[in-house]
Parts: sequence; C-alpha cells; structure tokens
Amino acid sequence: MVVDGRLAQRKRTVQIEYNQSFHRGGLFGAERAAPYVNDGTGCLLGIRTTSAKKPRMIRLAILRYVLPAFAAATFAGCASPMPIGTPSIPSPKAASARAAHASWMKPTAKGDALVYVSSLLDNDVYVYSYATQQLVGTLTGFSTPYGLCSDKNGNVWIVNDGASQLVKYAHGGTSPIATLSDPSEFPEGCAVDPKTGNLAVTNFYSQTGGGSVAIYAKAKGSPALYTDPNVAEYRFCGYDNKGNLFVDGASSGSQFAFAELPKGSKAFTDITLDKNVGWPGGVQWDGQYVAVGDTDAGVIYRTDTTGTVAGTADLAGAKYVNQFWIAASAAKKHHKDTVLGASQDGNSFAYYAYPKGGGPTITVDVDEPFGITLSK
Repeated sequence: MVVDGRLAQRKRTVQIEYNQSFHRGGLFGAERAAPYVNDGTGCLLGIRTTSAKKPRMIRLAILRYVLPAFAAATFAGCASPMPIGTPSIPSPKAASARAAHASWMKPTAKGDALVYVSSLLDNDVYVYSYATQQLVGTLTGFSTPYGLCSDKNGNVWIVNDGASQLVKYAHGGTSPIATLSDPSEFPEGCAVDPKTGNLAVTNFYSQTGGGSVAIYAKAKGSPALYTDPNVAEYRFCGYDNKGNLFVDGASSGSQFAFAELPKGSKAFTDITLDKNVGWPGGVQWDGQYVAVGDTDAGVIYRTDTTGTVAGTADLAGAKYVNQFWIAASAAKKHHKDTVLGASQDGNSFAYYAYPKGGGPTITVDVDEPFGITLSK
C-alpha cells in the first residue's frame, strides 16, 4: 500500500518511509533503508530511508503481501502488524480527541461554490468558499483521504484509501449519502462521467499486486474492473465530454503511462505523450484538451488523444502537486479560467490562471493537501 505524504510526528503511525526512486526500483532497490525504528522492545515499527528525493511511505502491513517470509520473521514475538485499512495506532487520548472532532459546515455554505481539499496530515477534508477562500466546513472520520471528484449536481466523492472505500457527500453536507466498497484495492483518484453518472476509480495497487480501474455504473453497486497490460499502477483519471475515460499511472518499469478507455470499450488504448513526465498527476477534461499533470514538476500538459501537447500550464511555486481541478466552467463571476492546485510540500492550495499558468493569484494554507475538487 503506497501512501503519499510524510510521517506525521504527532501521530503514532506504523509505517515504512521510503523514497520515490526506492518505490519505483522495488522494495530492495539501489538505495537501502536505514535505520530501523523499533518500539523500545526490539519489535520493528518502521524503516527510514535517506534520499535527496521526497520521502514516501508504505504501511508496514503490506509486507504480508509483498514479502510474507520477511514479515513473518520480523514480527515473530511481536504484536501483530496492523491490518490493511488501519493506518495508525492512536493512544486513548488521541482516540478520544478524534471522536470529539466531528464534521461541521456553516449553514450558508450550501449557497456557495465550494472547494474541497483532502489533508494527509490531518486525515480530514476541508471545505472553503471558492469566492472568499474562508474555511466553511470540515469533514472527518477518514483513513487517508486521497483524490476527490465532483459530479454535475455538486455531489463530492472522497477516495477513502485506508478503508478501500469511496464516500459521497451532498454539496455542503456533513454526513455521507452513499459509500461504495472497493474491496482489496487501494484507490487513489476518481472521476464522474457527466453523461452517464458512472464513477471511475483508479486503484494504485491491490492486495494481490498491480492496480486497476474500477467503474461503478451510475455510481452504485459493485464495480467492473479494467486493466491495461502496460500500466501497473494507476493514479488519476478523467472523463471527456463524450464519455471516454483517460487515466495515467506508471508501467512495471516505472515509466509514465497514459491511456484511454473509449466509451463502451473494455480495452485501453495506450497514448504516448510527447513530453517527459516525472510522476503522474491529475487528469481532467478542460473543454478542449485532456489536462495531464506532472506531480514532480508542478505543470499541467494539455494534450489531444494522440499525445500531442498543445500547451503547458506551469503552476509556478507549487511543490508536489498530486491533483489539480480546473474551475473554468464554474463560478466564473469570481475567477475566470482558473485552475486550483494542491501543493503537498508547500502545505497550501492555490488559484492559478488557466491555461496560461504562472504564479498563484491566491494561496490558502492547508496541511499536506492531496486531493482537490470544486462543487457548486
């Protein structure tokens, strides 16, 4: 289970930190992990790596799937490793504090266009007024909230990775109105087809190995799973105005991968982008082109279905942008032709001109944001 983000010092979390190249090259790649972190009795709690690259994390429990022999030997005589979907072991005090940390929303929020932002550090989703950037609500109770997406009715889907679920909220609502199970998968991104209402979910990884794309017909029931033999890990996805689905991710050789699942098809068509992408980021239809992000570089490429890049939006100053959301078609009276970018390492999200790019026009502080979407 790959977890984007740094180890939160204020949480007692059983995890392994590892760097980007360490992940891409395999668990025992060229850069070795050290030192071991234990619980004071000699039982392994985690492994730290040193690298110029940004650290990455993986739950310790995944060793049961990728390295069962190592895990069995490591945990002999120790407490059982945490089950998948339970990323932290809180103290009673922390559990009590979280129980009292309930979701809330200002009564006036339902009348506004709203920006939803997931925080990896806090395990919450924060809600802001698109027009004023004021915090108007907080949604709680998640286990590693990753990507976000919204539908034409303003409903918001939250990828609850640690629980292998997709959770739906009404615009400005504080309680889930639907929950979909994504069994044995570790979801990362999502998108809603504006034509059919189908919900697509990119599963970065699964308990049995590689990832997949799960599609829930009309955003209900159990999903149909789709895989591309040339894509091992799926990150984000987006529908165009005709119902074609575009996804990005990485191949088994850790190369950027981009593909289209045409409407009504069961097979992907691979697309070679004519730009080098360091690490796959968000995917969204901007009304004319498919917008594809490079998380490492903080840029968005506007490409056609052949992979030819027609333009680039540089989100200047952004640091590690997993997801962006193009707001050009929503709340135009406030910010015309705008893209929202979640800067994880910058601990903020920002408003940028789109497709021009450049420096941010507005910046809002958020602890380690990952996903972002606009609801109206």
